Amino acid sequence: MSPPHAIPNTLTIAGSDPGGGAGIQADLKALSALGTYATSVITALTAQNTRGVTGVHPVPADFIAAQLDTLLDDIAIDAVKIGMVASREVAEVVREALSRQRPRWIVLDPVMVAKSGDILVDTAGIAAVREVLVPLADLITPNLPEAAVLLGSTTPTRRDAMAAMAPALMQLGAGAVLLKGGHLHGESCPDLLIDAAGHHWLEGRRVATRNLHGTGCSLSSAITARLARGDDLPDAVARAKAWLEQALAQSYRLDVGQGQGPVHHFHAWW
Repeated sequence: MSPPHAIPNTLTIAGSDPGGGAGIQADLKALSALGTYATSVITALTAQNTRGVTGVHPVPADFIAAQLDTLLDDIAIDAVKIGMVASREVAEVVREALSRQRPRWIVLDPVMVAKSGDILVDTAGIAAVREVLVPLADLITPNLPEAAVLLGSTTPTRRDAMAAMAPALMQLGAGAVLLKGGHLHGESCPDLLIDAAGHHWLEGRRVATRNLHGTGCSLSSAITARLARGDDLPDAVARAKAWLEQALAQSYRLDVGQGQGPVHHFHAWW
């Protein structure tokens, strides 16, 4: 852990997005915008832009292990966000490294489905996330399609069906679940936080924008940053959600790509 009053150190373990809107690039922006020193370990290279994913090139597990071991041997990490993990071998490498030098907080964003609808992880990778990484996490942050993939169920379309998923998600072994309801229809974007204290609905307005690329990556990283800075879990989630709402609302100031553009991570600064 970092000494008192030091800027906290955070880590993102994720895939790369050359367009800068999602993946490790979005994580680094969010972690930095919310006041932490961000470090990174790359698990995969992707060929993608705002219109879709055309290729995924996984980084070999032994080199991911080398990145983690070298980093953690030198830098004390306060909170880590885990994103795209494409195989059981990589999942076990990540679990082993973080079990040896466990940070206070581990946030897992089970990245399996791109905003474009492209499936990023095969069946074995999905099982690895569910069986190896979910039990390691203090918080998982699936959206509704990702939650359906984790549970082998259909994607809910109503709030009551969304709430009904909560017990099964908790039974996968994470300390808490933030089930994101952005895929529901309507004017609001309700998220459901499930932890030892119970169920907490977090309401949010739906921002009219096409700049939705990387919202999940950005939110989970924002939560990680707030946790690293000392917020308790409900406050961290609420503050991160408010930050993302403004990042979406201010995204019109960006002109990036011809498809679903990125959020404005630095809306409070630029």
